[in-house]
Amino acid sequence: MDGGSKDSTLSILREYPHLIWISEKDEGHYHAMNKGIAKATGDLIVILNSDDCFLPEAFQTVIDAFQQHESWDALFGDTIYVDADNQEIYRRQEAVYDYDVLRFALDYICHHTLFVRPEVYARTGGYRHKEFLNSADFEFKLRLGKTGCKVGHVPKFLVNYRYHSFGQSVDLRVTRNMEKESMIIRREHGNPGGWLGKVLKICFKAKRQMQKLLIRGTCDLIPGSWKVRPHMRAKADFSSNSGVDKLSS
Repeated sequence: MDGGSKDSTLSILREYPHLIWISEKDEGHYHAMNKGIAKATGDLIVILNSDDCFLPEAFQTVIDAFQQHESWDALFGDTIYVDADNQEIYRRQEAVYDYDVLRFALDYICHHTLFVRPEVYARTGGYRHKEFLNSADFEFKLRLGKTGCKVGHVPKFLVNYRYHSFGQSVDLRVTRNMEKESMIIRREHGNPGGWLGKVLKICFKAKRQMQKLLIRGTCDLIPGSWKVRPHMRAKADFSSNSGVDKLSS
């Protein structure tokens, strides 16, 4: 799903005749995701942005996991953060899906690694693109827990997630807006905010690290946000049909 790009995107897409693609003006990247979900015909749906890539064996790893855990509605995996030159920034390993950690502490699930059965979208709905510019994927991850979906985790690296000067991820305006939207979403899921919310955040951040230590044998001595800090920009160079590129500094 392309939002009507005016660069060389379409010429590149035409080099791959097996791909099904649409290029037209949309209402932003979450709207594009919803359009893609509506077109998808497979047994599993995953959403990958154009600047990121799956690692070798990622699909086979996911297929094997779903075959071994037929009750799973979705799963996610681990992520390697890379820069514009494909040089590794850091690796992030997770342990389990925990609804409470998500709503009280932080979003630790990279949506590029989130594989979902189509019936889950049919049952719970798509991304709320008309309400959230930058955090509709976070809202969906929380909705999975709230609606009782079984979300598994595979302890394998599935995706290279790219941080570069033409992406939204490095834009500080975007990260600030994500924080605002995320708090609205957390309130929907019972986060009280205020001093109690701050206490809960500390507690559930600690719970996540304990889960990682017990299950994976490792924990984060240095936060990932510190590791990507040198790559962050006051304003990245990108365009958006939903106005993300017009956020105030």
